[in-house]
Amino acid sequence: LLEIRQELGECRLCGLSAKRKQVVFGVGDPNADLLIVGEGPGAQEDLQGLPFVGASGEMLNKMLQNVIGLKREEVYILNVVKCRPENNRKPRPDEIASCSSFIERQIRAVSPKVVIALGTIATQALLGTSQGITALRGQWSDWEDILVMPTFHPAYLLRSPQDKRLVFEDLKAVRKRYDALGGKRT
Repeated sequence: LLEIRQELGECRLCGLSAKRKQVVFGVGDPNADLLIVGEGPGAQEDLQGLPFVGASGEMLNKMLQNVIGLKREEVYILNVVKCRPENNRKPRPDEIASCSSFIERQIRAVSPKVVIALGTIATQALLGTSQGITALRGQWSDWEDILVMPTFHPAYLLRSPQDKRLVFEDLKAVRKRYDALGGKRT
Protein backbone atom coordinates (compact mmCIF):
# COMPACT_ATOMS: atom_id res chain seq x y z
CA LEU A 1 0.00 0.00 0.00
CA LEU A 2 2.85 2.39 0.74
CA GLU A 3 4.31 1.74 -2.69
CA ILE A 4 0.92 2.40 -4.34
CA ARG A 5 0.49 5.62 -2.33
CA GLN A 6 3.96 6.82 -3.31
CA GLU A 7 3.27 6.09 -6.96
CA LEU A 8 -0.05 7.95 -6.76
CA GLY A 9 1.74 10.96 -5.25
CA GLU A 10 -0.08 14.22 -5.91
CA CYS A 11 -1.94 12.67 -8.83
CA ARG A 12 -2.89 14.88 -11.80
CA LEU A 13 -4.41 12.19 -14.04
CA CYS A 14 -7.80 13.90 -14.22
CA GLY A 15 -9.45 17.26 -13.68
CA LEU A 16 -10.51 16.45 -10.11
CA SER A 17 -6.99 17.27 -8.99
CA ALA A 18 -7.42 20.95 -9.87
CA LYS A 19 -9.82 21.77 -7.03
CA ARG A 20 -9.04 19.21 -4.37
CA LYS A 21 -7.26 20.00 -1.12
CA GLN A 22 -5.57 16.61 -0.99
CA VAL A 23 -5.64 13.04 -2.27
CA VAL A 24 -7.79 10.74 -0.12
CA PHE A 25 -6.02 7.41 -0.48
CA GLY A 26 -7.57 5.02 2.00
CA VAL A 27 -7.42 4.13 5.66
CA GLY A 28 -7.54 1.14 7.97
CA ASP A 29 -5.94 -2.21 8.57
CA PRO A 30 -3.70 -3.10 5.59
CA ASN A 31 -4.35 -6.78 6.39
CA ALA A 32 -8.11 -6.45 6.83
CA ASP A 33 -10.43 -9.27 5.91
CA LEU A 34 -13.19 -6.75 5.13
CA LEU A 35 -12.76 -3.87 2.69
CA ILE A 36 -15.24 -1.05 2.08
CA VAL A 37 -15.45 0.78 -1.27
CA GLY A 38 -17.27 4.11 -1.43
CA GLU A 39 -17.86 6.66 -4.17
CA GLY A 40 -15.53 9.58 -3.53
CA PRO A 41 -14.43 12.11 -0.96
CA GLY A 42 -16.81 14.83 0.22
CA ALA A 43 -15.84 18.17 1.68
CA GLN A 44 -14.82 16.81 5.10
CA GLU A 45 -12.88 13.93 3.56
CA ASP A 46 -11.03 16.38 1.31
CA LEU A 47 -10.10 18.54 4.31
CA GLN A 48 -9.03 15.64 6.54
CA GLY A 49 -7.55 13.35 3.89
CA LEU A 50 -9.59 10.39 5.17
CA PRO A 51 -12.51 8.52 3.60
CA PHE A 52 -15.89 8.40 5.34
CA VAL A 53 -15.73 11.11 7.96
CA GLY A 54 -18.66 13.32 8.91
CA ALA A 55 -22.25 12.07 9.08
CA SER A 56 -21.78 9.27 6.51
CA GLY A 57 -18.66 8.11 8.31
CA GLU A 58 -20.45 8.03 11.66
CA MET A 59 -23.22 5.95 10.14
CA LEU A 60 -20.70 3.59 8.51
CA ASN A 61 -18.91 3.16 11.85
CA LYS A 62 -22.22 2.25 13.54
CA MET A 63 -23.11 -0.15 10.74
CA LEU A 64 -19.77 -1.91 11.03
CA GLN A 65 -19.75 -2.14 14.80
CA ASN A 66 -23.41 -2.85 15.51
CA VAL A 67 -24.15 -5.31 12.71
CA ILE A 68 -20.84 -6.85 11.63
CA GLY A 69 -19.05 -6.52 14.96
CA LEU A 70 -15.94 -4.77 13.63
CA LYS A 71 -14.43 -1.41 14.45
CA ARG A 72 -13.42 1.02 11.73
CA GLU A 73 -9.75 0.30 12.49
CA GLU A 74 -10.29 -3.39 11.70
CA VAL A 75 -11.38 -2.83 8.09
CA TYR A 76 -9.84 -1.04 5.13
CA ILE A 77 -11.79 1.82 3.54
CA LEU A 78 -11.22 3.44 0.14
CA ASN A 79 -13.14 5.31 -2.54
CA VAL A 80 -13.55 4.82 -6.28
CA VAL A 81 -12.01 8.28 -6.90
CA LYS A 82 -9.24 9.74 -4.76
CA CYS A 83 -10.19 13.42 -5.17
CA ARG A 84 -13.37 15.28 -4.34
CA PRO A 85 -15.70 16.03 -7.24
CA GLU A 86 -16.73 19.66 -6.81
CA ASN A 87 -20.12 20.24 -5.20
CA ASN A 88 -20.19 16.52 -4.37
CA ARG A 89 -21.32 15.61 -7.87
CA LYS A 90 -21.00 12.03 -9.06
CA PRO A 91 -17.60 11.18 -10.53
CA ARG A 92 -17.57 10.91 -14.32
CA PRO A 93 -16.48 7.71 -16.06
CA ASP A 94 -13.16 9.25 -17.17
CA GLU A 95 -12.39 10.27 -13.57
CA ILE A 96 -13.22 6.79 -12.30
CA ALA A 97 -11.03 5.28 -15.02
CA SER A 98 -8.11 7.51 -13.94
CA CYS A 99 -8.21 6.00 -10.44
CA SER A 100 -9.16 2.43 -11.34
CA SER A 101 -5.66 0.93 -11.44
CA PHE A 102 -4.87 2.36 -8.00
CA ILE A 103 -8.08 0.99 -6.50
CA GLU A 104 -7.54 -2.43 -8.04
CA ARG A 105 -3.99 -2.52 -6.70
CA GLN A 106 -5.16 -1.42 -3.25
CA ILE A 107 -7.73 -4.21 -3.13
CA ARG A 108 -5.16 -6.77 -4.26
CA ALA A 109 -2.64 -5.50 -1.68
CA VAL A 110 -5.13 -5.79 1.18
CA SER A 111 -6.49 -9.09 -0.18
CA PRO A 112 -9.71 -9.10 1.86
CA LYS A 113 -12.10 -12.01 2.17
CA VAL A 114 -15.13 -9.75 1.59
CA VAL A 115 -15.75 -6.34 -0.01
CA ILE A 116 -18.76 -4.13 0.65
CA ALA A 117 -19.51 -1.78 -2.26
CA LEU A 118 -21.46 1.24 -1.03
CA GLY A 119 -23.83 2.76 -3.56
CA THR A 120 -24.26 2.76 -7.32
CA ILE A 121 -20.96 4.36 -8.32
CA ALA A 122 -18.80 2.02 -6.23
CA THR A 123 -20.78 -1.04 -7.30
CA GLN A 124 -20.72 -0.17 -11.00
CA ALA A 125 -17.02 0.67 -10.96
CA LEU A 126 -16.03 -2.45 -9.08
CA LEU A 127 -18.27 -4.91 -10.90
CA GLY A 128 -18.09 -3.35 -14.36
CA THR A 129 -21.86 -3.11 -14.71
CA SER A 130 -24.35 -0.45 -15.67
CA GLN A 131 -27.03 -1.79 -13.32
CA GLY A 132 -27.98 0.42 -10.40
CA ILE A 133 -27.67 -0.34 -6.72
CA THR A 134 -31.37 -1.03 -6.27
CA ALA A 135 -31.12 -3.99 -8.66
CA LEU A 136 -27.82 -5.28 -7.24
CA ARG A 137 -27.96 -4.67 -3.48
CA GLY A 138 -28.10 -7.73 -1.31
CA GLN A 139 -26.79 -10.06 -4.03
CA TRP A 140 -23.31 -11.54 -3.80
CA SER A 141 -20.95 -10.94 -6.71
CA ASP A 142 -17.23 -11.33 -6.99
CA TRP A 143 -14.24 -9.31 -8.08
CA GLU A 144 -11.17 -11.40 -8.88
CA ASP A 145 -12.49 -14.22 -6.67
CA ILE A 146 -13.18 -11.86 -3.75
CA LEU A 147 -16.80 -11.78 -2.58
CA VAL A 148 -18.56 -8.43 -3.06
CA MET A 149 -21.79 -7.33 -1.39
CA PRO A 150 -23.35 -4.21 -2.92
CA THR A 151 -25.55 -2.16 -0.61
CA PHE A 152 -26.84 1.38 -0.16
CA HIS A 153 -24.42 4.18 0.69
CA PRO A 154 -24.68 5.70 4.19
CA ALA A 155 -25.35 9.14 2.64
CA TYR A 156 -28.40 7.66 0.93
CA LEU A 157 -29.59 6.18 4.23
CA LEU A 158 -29.34 9.60 5.87
CA ARG A 159 -31.83 10.85 3.25
CA SER A 160 -33.91 7.64 3.12
CA PRO A 161 -33.89 6.06 6.59
CA GLN A 162 -36.72 3.70 5.63
CA ASP A 163 -34.13 1.64 3.71
CA LYS A 164 -31.89 1.04 6.72
CA ARG A 165 -33.62 -2.33 7.27
CA LEU A 166 -32.48 -3.46 3.79
CA VAL A 167 -28.86 -2.57 4.59
CA PHE A 168 -29.21 -4.31 7.94
CA GLU A 169 -30.14 -7.51 6.07
CA ASP A 170 -27.23 -7.06 3.65
CA LEU A 171 -24.77 -6.57 6.51
CA LYS A 172 -26.11 -9.60 8.38
CA ALA A 173 -25.36 -11.62 5.23
CA VAL A 174 -21.86 -10.10 5.16
CA ARG A 175 -21.27 -11.03 8.79
CA LYS A 176 -22.43 -14.61 8.21
CA ARG A 177 -20.17 -15.06 5.16
CA TYR A 178 -17.26 -13.21 6.82
CA ASP A 179 -17.45 -15.53 9.82
CA ALA A 180 -17.77 -18.63 7.63
CA LEU A 181 -14.62 -17.58 5.76
CA GLY A 182 -12.69 -17.16 9.04
CA GLY A 183 -12.65 -13.35 9.00
CA LYS A 184 -10.64 -12.02 11.92
CA ARG A 185 -11.92 -10.01 14.86
CA THR A 186 -10.00 -8.47 17.75
